Amino acid sequence: MTDTVVTTRPPLGLTLRSLFGADLMVILRSRQTLLLNLLVPILILVVTNQIGHKQGSTLGPDRSGILIAMALSYGLLSSALMGYSITIARDREAGVFQRLRVTPTPTWAIMLSRLLVQFAAAIVTSIVVIVVGSIMHGVSYGAGTYLLIFVVAVYGAAMFLGIGQAIVGLIRSTMAVNAVGRVLYVVLILLGILGVTGALGDTFSNIAKWTPVGALITLFTAVQGTAAWTSDDGWAILAIGAYLIVFAGIGIRWFQWEAR
Repeated sequence: MTDTVVTTRPPLGLTLRSLFGADLMVILRSRQTLLLNLLVPILILVVTNQIGHKQGSTLGPDRSGILIAMALSYGLLSSALMGYSITIARDREAGVFQRLRVTPTPTWAIMLSRLLVQFAAAIVTSIVVIVVGSIMHGVSYGAGTYLLIFVVAVYGAAMFLGIGQAIVGLIRSTMAVNAVGRVLYVVLILLGILGVTGALGDTFSNIAKWTPVGALITLFTAVQGTAAWTSDDGWAILAIGAYLIVFAGIGIRWFQWEAR
């Protein structure tokens, strides 16, 4: 006589909570991730504030809004390119995804948990940067403005995570992902700073503002209400959406669960 073993799939809610809790503990225990998410945007805010005092006329009358927008954008950028993509590549190389895929957990739930943790980190980063930036510049916002800033933060985080996903989708080596992420990070930072200040002329500035960082800075500045809403702000929303769709599509289409 043989016994029949019946296996039941655990509730999806329980699975997601378990994955989210585990991924959250990983990000909280990672000093590098915390540094990228919190200290880097604050450092950028302090540095650009000093530059702004010396070049206030170059940045324009809405200097405070632009500087806060830059810090918010670079905080989200560093979290995605220097945090998320490298973590995904490292876990893939270590075989974490292979072990998770043999469990009853759906593959989409594995990635969803990590993305939710990143979005939570984006909200925390935005709160910290807004508080520090408001104190540093002596500005305050209404409840509606804070809500819009958080919505844009989630939107921008989705775009940068899409770029990070595209990197790990096209490149399997952890070292190569790390190198490409760092180079792209520096390039986007320079494009944003030089584009906002107009140091290289109007032509370069017009090109730079349609890069992922430039479009997000434009949108962050717009929702802060430091200037009247323009058609460029509307186009920035569409540009960010286009980047999100294209890069996320690439990252999902070519992502490999195994390093080799």
